[in-house]
Amino acid sequence: MNWKEKDHWGLKEFILLLLLEFAIGVGFIKFVLQPIYVRWFDNELYAGTLMGLTIAITLLLGVYVFALRPKKLSWEEVGINKVSAKDWKIIILYSFIVLIGAVLITLATSVIGNSISNSKTESIQQNVTFFTVLIAFISAAIISPIYEEIFYRGFLYRWLRTRIGFSGAILLSSIIFTVIHIPTYNTMPVNFFSGIIFALAYEKTGSIWTSVIIHGSTNGIMILLASLA
Repeated sequence: MNWKEKDHWGLKEFILLLLLEFAIGVGFIKFVLQPIYVRWFDNELYAGTLMGLTIAITLLLGVYVFALRPKKLSWEEVGINKVSAKDWKIIILYSFIVLIGAVLITLATSVIGNSISNSKTESIQQNVTFFTVLIAFISAAIISPIYEEIFYRGFLYRWLRTRIGFSGAILLSSIIFTVIHIPTYNTMPVNFFSGIIFALAYEKTGSIWTSVIIHGSTNGIMILLASLA
């Protein structure tokens, strides 16, 4: 089966997973659980990291329960395939594009007073230690890239790709990927741009690990730069 032309799912799986993301991931975890986490830790970085882990478990479990297990499918159906040697050229090139694009977008939006900082990066900058940088790195460079790429590119982009084609899928999946970053509105232009590049990497290689590596490496570099700022 060519993954770009056909998949095993229908509208039911698509709706269930979108409801899981927006109702549970955004509605409940971000706006109900995260404030509780903040009160527990009294620290935005730790609370944000636990929130990301909670969303990761929720969405990956959702992909398994709603999309894979009922049809006895393996994780290969959402792009968990090994990276080939030739894919590393794409990884290096696209990582560079994401970084340069993020810098240019940040410079452009700073003209209108927008800052790329958020509560987690501000928390790091207020208390730069090996431990805080390590926690932020694990959150941004490992946890987020794995679950976001499996969900938004491995399932969502693929589902859209087989129904509305390459251009429509890459645009709509990137819009959804951007919207779920509410309420960090200041990072949304970078999120949209990055979403397009991550989807392109998956489109080119058929392995979700390429977009995970690009996503993780660029996020990791940004965290290290933020800690030095």
